[in-house]
Amino acid sequence: MKMITAMIRPRKLDVVKEALVAIDVVGMTVTDARGFGRQKGQVERYRGTEYRVDFLSKLKIMVIVPDEKLDAAVTAISTAAHTGEIGDGKIFVSPVEDAIRIRTGDRGESAL
Repeated sequence: MKMITAMIRPRKLDVVKEALVAIDVVGMTVTDARGFGRQKGQVERYRGTEYRVDFLSKLKIMVIVPDEKLDAAVTAISTAAHTGEIGDGKIFVSPVEDAIRIRTGDRGESAL
């Protein structure tokens, strides 16, 4: 099993979710996050005054998938979240040793 952690633009959440459901990957955790990378923030204006926003809003998505669905899930996320502009986000893949469903005690892929 692998854990996919993706940092995406907030407006892309619904498209990413639909892309994952389309390949039968269900269940994800979404967390609000703020950060910066190559964008290095942005300058905004409010009532004629400029101010710098260093940390931009992002969403952190975590999905656990069986090994055989990894490539399809990564492709689905990267295609759905892509705009071609700086700030589209990043995808990280990590191994998962085990998963346990608390309600039933199922372990491994059956717990997903």
